[in-house]
Amino acid sequence: MLFHSTYGLRPAVHEAADRLRAAGHEVQVPDLFEGRTFGTVEAGMAHQDEIGRDELLKRAVLASAPFSDRGLVYAGFSFGGSIAQHLALADEKARGLLLLHGTADLEEGASADELPVQLHIADPDPFEPHDWLTAWYLRMRRAGADVEVHSYPGAGHLFTDAGLDDYDAEAAEQAWKAAIGFLDTL
Repeated sequence: MLFHSTYGLRPAVHEAADRLRAAGHEVQVPDLFEGRTFGTVEAGMAHQDEIGRDELLKRAVLASAPFSDRGLVYAGFSFGGSIAQHLALADEKARGLLLLHGTADLEEGASADELPVQLHIADPDPFEPHDWLTAWYLRMRRAGADVEVHSYPGAGHLFTDAGLDDYDAEAAEQAWKAAIGFLDTL
């Protein structure tokens, strides 16, 4: 289950899903914004605020539910990573969590019993500062997750999205190679 960023379900998300499918994985790409896409982070965040966190999580749960009996790997880009993390930690059958460019805070008492987690993050990342990432990593480990972090010095926040100024071809290829390797182990 691959969730889009705050920009919405743009071509880069479909391209990522196609890349993962070509590597032999079944991929679903729900549209949490119901067809809306945005040209700036600010516009996308304003739309998220209008919809509300609870409604966005509800949409994600409803999109995932038909597939959850299989044991999903949840994945997402930035904002979508935070959605994926929330769902993976709430799903006892989750097989893994792939985070591209984003994390989320953990609920008090969250459990991730040996959940395989792989994070790909720019270094530095304006949305995921070092102090935040260190605390996130420690909380995930305490929750029981098996966490692997890949950082990409000098890359922009959404460095895998060829349609944005953040794009970094070399970092993107490294990230996709590692991500596919991670998914192949699950």
